[in-house]
Amino acid sequence: MDWPIGPYGTSMGALLLLTLPIHFFLTRDEKDRRVSLRELPQEIREKGYWWHISLYVLMFLYKAAIDYHNEPMKDKVGGFTHWIYSIEGDWTNNIQEYFLNDTLTNLLSGHYLFMYLFMIWFSPIYYILCRDEIMADKAALNYFIIYVLSVPLYLFFNIEVTSTYIADMDALLYHDSFTLAFFIDNDPMDNAIPSLHVGLPISLLIINRLHCRNLGINFNDWRHKEFDRFVSINVIIYLFSIQYLGIHWFIDIVPGIFLAIITSSFVHSVQPIIRARKENGFSSLLPNKSQFIASLITVIICSTWLLAGVVDGPGTDENEANMRMGIGDINLDTIEVHSLWDPVFVDVSNVGENNLDILLIQRKYVQPHVEKGIFNWDLFVSSGQLISLSSNESIEFEVNPTTLFDVYIILVRVSESSDLEPDALGEVRINSHYVDDKLLWTGLLVSLPAFIITGIVLEGAIDLRRNQSKL
Repeated sequence: MDWPIGPYGTSMGALLLLTLPIHFFLTRDEKDRRVSLRELPQEIREKGYWWHISLYVLMFLYKAAIDYHNEPMKDKVGGFTHWIYSIEGDWTNNIQEYFLNDTLTNLLSGHYLFMYLFMIWFSPIYYILCRDEIMADKAALNYFIIYVLSVPLYLFFNIEVTSTYIADMDALLYHDSFTLAFFIDNDPMDNAIPSLHVGLPISLLIINRLHCRNLGINFNDWRHKEFDRFVSINVIIYLFSIQYLGIHWFIDIVPGIFLAIITSSFVHSVQPIIRARKENGFSSLLPNKSQFIASLITVIICSTWLLAGVVDGPGTDENEANMRMGIGDINLDTIEVHSLWDPVFVDVSNVGENNLDILLIQRKYVQPHVEKGIFNWDLFVSSGQLISLSSNESIEFEVNPTTLFDVYIILVRVSESSDLEPDALGEVRINSHYVDDKLLWTGLLVSLPAFIITGIVLEGAIDLRRNQSKL
């Protein structure tokens, strides 16, 4: 697909163009409660929406910091995709093969690219334009909190996307000339757990119901029930598309729902406190004694588990593959640019039984020759460094980018041979060593807010159960 502004520009353009039409449709029965664009600046000032804007800016910077940690930390924490595969097997590949067709791929790829960004943006904007500051607060907090809760899993529990590990499964979304650069630049492709494409909207659905219960009204009488249905429909689509497109494991949905429960509980409880901070002072935002103790205990337990059980733990087993492919498959691993002075050393080990072709190449030579999960190997192989690895053989590449835009990738496939069995499998382990591979401690530091929030929610649940037992 050739589109000059790329997937991100396309999605953002569609997002801005569709915001008002969808808002007008969902609020067609209460036109008198809409905020016009002319009134919007005044509404932002009067309702104090500046912190929502600041929250989204902070979220952008926070995610950039997390992504910066991801690759260097993998050397110390490894990956656990083989655990997930041992439980789930080829389930998602069966789904892809059964439904595979170009029209469905195009529709679901467009939905995946656009709707998650739209949901992040539209949820608070919808409520702001409906003059509902309480739900606008909760929608903005929902995005921020659920991502914060995901950070420890993203950094310490690396799970590759299904198309990287399941033989014969195509990366229909990632490996395409239109989307390849976008996802290489923005998606580590080993943050499968949890699935926030499911977790974030489900958290919003739970928040909606908690809000109605707090108001003492029947959900069907709520003024925003149509927006809730809009979110629900997209959840259903995501439950299918994230598996069909070669992205998430089915198991990834479970942690996503679990985080949605924690997020919705925390957001529902903390929003009134944040909204009343001017009257009660900023000290009111601090946890009370019991919440502090619960958070401290949670931080100690979770941090100890990460340092003692994950760092240099089972995920770093050098005999375990972090990438698998069948005959004709080509898998990809990205070498990030973290320094223009220090090289990245990349260890590639063939841990399987069949010979592998390993190609180190700049992305720009590959991008024009890939479509819907299929690489045209013969059109770009001469532009890179090609190595053949026999079983149990290893090679180390030294990558020296000269500019921030020198994006190198490693492509792996099973070597062509006439005596290969039809179900022959290639297995490779790729470890990249960056100059800033000592980011483990700051990685732990940025994970602490997730443990603190979890501790506060657990304390609230225990306190609620205690009070109910007294009744």
